[in-house]
Amino acid sequence: MKTYGLIGKTLTHSFSNEYFKNKFKNENRNNLVYLNFELNDIDEFPKILENHPELSGLNVTVPYKQSIINYLDEIDRGSRFIGAVNTIKIKRRDNKPFLTGYNTDTFGFEKTLLPLLQNHNKKALVLGAGGASKAIKFVLVRNGIPFLEVTRNQYKLRQIRYDMINEVLLKAYNIIINATPVGTFPDVNEVVNIPYEFINQNHLLYDLVYNPEETQFLKLGREKGAVTINGLKMLHLQAEQSWKIWNK
Repeated sequence: MKTYGLIGKTLTHSFSNEYFKNKFKNENRNNLVYLNFELNDIDEFPKILENHPELSGLNVTVPYKQSIINYLDEIDRGSRFIGAVNTIKIKRRDNKPFLTGYNTDTFGFEKTLLPLLQNHNKKALVLGAGGASKAIKFVLVRNGIPFLEVTRNQYKLRQIRYDMINEVLLKAYNIIINATPVGTFPDVNEVVNIPYEFINQNHLLYDLVYNPEETQFLKLGREKGAVTINGLKMLHLQAEQSWKIWNK
């Protein structure tokens, strides 16, 4: 049976698994299956390929979007620039798997962000400097949107610390993107530490988190009049883009 799947470390609340199972059921694709592959370490990845020769495609989630690159035969240009992969197409050459990596997070994020931008939304703050922020920064650069990355660690070029965010900064950088897992279920009461008292109707708050539907980050922004969006539609779009890549 033709098989697709998801690799990651903790997949209990996997979006991709439920999404593709429902897709296959609704489209009467009874010859397809989607599986979760939980890996304690990325070194376990080759065993997945050995044990499942029927694999045709994989999604990749945290914390392996960067480390998986070492196991691929090629990656597309965008993924190489970003330095992260979340989709793998698997072909067979001489009965051996040939793996190509792509990043569909950029597609989903770009398609959901751009329609929300207004003339006053000129600059962005990206909360978090981990792997999730890489696709975000790629989209911002491609669309000519200046940004600063906010980190808890010692900051570098184009980075600041959370304690450096103030009223003046938020007036200029009024697109705020949460690329951290803070606020994700079950830790729904956690919130990224920014001065929400300076948020207003000119701000756009985008949270990559989709569970819960409205994080504390988005709730506090909405209460101040900001435009808010979670990461669910982005996930739908990136999933469908993965499907196109696997089948093109």
